[in-house]
Amino acid sequence: MPSSMSRRTALRNIAGAAALASLPPSRAAEKAAKPAASGGSIRQSVCKWCYKDIALDPFCAAAKDIGLESVELLNPEDFPILKKFGLNCAMVSNPTAKTPQGVSVGGIGKAWNRLEHHDTLVASYEKRIAEVAAAGFENVICFSGNREKLDDEKGLDNCAIGLKRLMAFAEKNRINVIMELLNSKVNHKDYMCDRTPWGVDLVKRVGSERFKLLYDIYHMQIMEGDVIRTITDNAAYLGHYHTAGNPGRNEFEPQDQQELNYPPIMRAIKATGFKGFVGQEFIPKRDPLTSLRESVKLCAV
Repeated sequence: MPSSMSRRTALRNIAGAAALASLPPSRAAEKAAKPAASGGSIRQSVCKWCYKDIALDPFCAAAKDIGLESVELLNPEDFPILKKFGLNCAMVSNPTAKTPQGVSVGGIGKAWNRLEHHDTLVASYEKRIAEVAAAGFENVICFSGNREKLDDEKGLDNCAIGLKRLMAFAEKNRINVIMELLNSKVNHKDYMCDRTPWGVDLVKRVGSERFKLLYDIYHMQIMEGDVIRTITDNAAYLGHYHTAGNPGRNEFEPQDQQELNYPPIMRAIKATGFKGFVGQEFIPKRDPLTSLRESVKLCAV
């Protein structure tokens, strides 16, 4: 062999093959068939809401078997089941609460871009942040709110004012608050945080390492395209990613039926040095767990 490095590699391969051969036939086949979800450097998660017909307990078991590290967009009452399976919640759901006027805030439509929502939002997010920290997780999602005729610049100012009030508490508890970029063209009409430059400007104004963006690849393909360049140029402001095929928001296999090519996108994310999670957030059209397994394998770069 030409080098000591190649000899070491060969010895590792021989040892691995011997270990696999020593397993009973059924165990060996199962191990060989395991997807490389945890073998790649991209850490993968899955959004539970896309699998509404599967109860959380068996879904966590399936996610663990597929090789996922996390099931996300869950609430604190779900944490004990995650812990039972040794799973993370890579993105905890947003809290919602009612203002003194009876308006429900914290969801996609009514959130941080209105000054009158801030007192209620700060209180509900501080409670959620404490719950996330106690569980040992790291991220909680947030939203801008809809425009409702509010000017984008004014909405940007308002979001920054409210989120700055929250950041000292988030920093103390080592929790990241992550605002999601969503499309306002197809799925979330009138949503304000619908373009990467607007979101990046907000991150800069808030000025905390604990506030970043959730770059949803499906949503931003609809609004902007140019996904890989955007990820590369704005990596410092992106704290989490979501996937789905476009058009349709379904799984992205077979690749020749949709316009997002995920392996090079995942390689671009990897090249930025990203250490967080990519969450699978497509709505399966086929057997859901088969679709999830295939998509996880495709993204394991």
